[in-house]
Amino acid sequence: MGVRRVVTGHSSDGKALVADDEEVAPVPIGAFGSATTLLWGRDDLARFPDDGAPPSIAAALPPPGGSRLAMMELAPQGDDFDHFVRDALEPWADPDNPGMHRTPSIDYDIVLTGTVGLELDDGTEVLLGPGDVVVQNGTRHRWHNRGDVVARVASVMIGGHHEVIGGSRLA
Repeated sequence: MGVRRVVTGHSSDGKALVADDEEVAPVPIGAFGSATTLLWGRDDLARFPDDGAPPSIAAALPPPGGSRLAMMELAPQGDDFDHFVRDALEPWADPDNPGMHRTPSIDYDIVLTGTVGLELDDGTEVLLGPGDVVVQNGTRHRWHNRGDVVARVASVMIGGHHEVIGGSRLA
């Protein structure tokens, strides 16, 4: 399922306008129905007024001070999202524990639908439901769908400095 994205901008005389209004298609992951949709991002410090055109981005994760807005869709069976983590978030993914990762960002994750399990470093898992918010402070974690419908999570990522590279456990 795509996500409607409405982007505002400024006209040449500085007045607010709708610069873009479109459905952004998800990138399917695996065979079970997981997907991710990158809705917006920037690698630089925002400066206004701007025309609302999408800034160019260099990678899935933002650099320090950069940002990303994404929608995660976790399928109710299997852990096909682990493959996305392994492939798209390398070198932040743990090669020995599929799905576990630690990103150089502070993430604000909002569960929109479904039941989501947030697994942490020590195996602790927190169950989350619609309206629950996670502030992810660059910790090692993994996402699971613990329900019987596709779970949707909106995620805002702000790039930061992280002293630990890779998703493996700290010694």
